Amino acid sequence: MAENNCSEQTAPLDAAAAAKAAFGEVAGEPFPKDIYAAPQLTWAVIGCGVIANQMATSLALSGRHLRGVANRTREKAEAFAERYGVERVYDSVEELYQDPSVDAIYITTPHNTHIRYLRGALAAGKHVLCEKSITLNSEELDEARALARENNVVLMDATTILHMPLYQELLRRANAGEFGTMNLAQLNFGSYKEYGDLSNRFYNPKLAGGAMLDIGVYALSLMRLFMASQPTEVVSLANLASTGVDQTSGIVCRNKEGQMGVISLTLHSKQPKRAVLSFDRCYVEVMDYPRADVATIVWTEDGRREEVRAGRERAVAGDACAAGLIDYAADVMQVMTRLRREWGVVYPEERA
Repeated sequence: MAENNCSEQTAPLDAAAAAKAAFGEVAGEPFPKDIYAAPQLTWAVIGCGVIANQMATSLALSGRHLRGVANRTREKAEAFAERYGVERVYDSVEELYQDPSVDAIYITTPHNTHIRYLRGALAAGKHVLCEKSITLNSEELDEARALARENNVVLMDATTILHMPLYQELLRRANAGEFGTMNLAQLNFGSYKEYGDLSNRFYNPKLAGGAMLDIGVYALSLMRLFMASQPTEVVSLANLASTGVDQTSGIVCRNKEGQMGVISLTLHSKQPKRAVLSFDRCYVEVMDYPRADVATIVWTEDGRREEVRAGRERAVAGDACAAGLIDYAADVMQVMTRLRREWGVVYPEERA
């Protein structure tokens, strides 16, 4: 979840406490010894909300620290730096871009700010990991990818689905032919967000709110990951909030191989985060799929149930497979862009 470094009201009251709570479930587990298989990079973050706090906490678990932090509010950046032992607080993002000691930047700000920071960071020759949704639309992502190529740096989408060992293991087995052909992906994601404050980031078009970019990206990413190719046919219905952003939607996709995806999203009703991938020989069920480390395979022939477990998410710079995941992100962005335009959900930056 991207947190805002530009609007005080959208950030949690205590981002550090929220990050600490997120790590509670893995407290006491050994830190993966191979997580830094590639040469170590020196990192800085833009923004200091929950995601930035989680990044700093992850590095601390392995005895490392962020090189620097940039944030609209310097006081918040200084508090963040003191909490996590960050070496430098930058007066501006331009100062960060010019720091030769920084190899990579993690952009953790709201969706609508990403392209601005991507332009500066990539043009300065920095590798970039960018929170979801990586951009507002396909045109922005195409621009960012072109900048990355021109400057010979790596651009990666931080959407959890793309980097989780559970899905890499399931993909390995699927690609080896164990499951047969994937025929149907069914994915739900529902959160209950109050209408009381329609200026919050979930419903605010000025912060690129709406279900699609906030939660739809998870469902579409998992669907696309297990499809043989990008969907070519997409039909949908959507209900919009009074602010003009998408609140609830039903989406059906099909690719040239005939594989289908059925997705339901809502920001105003709780529903289980459940994914079911149906193959010829089995179906795979994953609960709480944006953060899962366990899946259940139910085999068609005899109803046997098999549990699959696989670690925590990670992305390794220099790993060709990981770097290539941006292609999946681009396919997902095309679908999201198409759907929002069909629904008439247009953000201020896009109107300009």
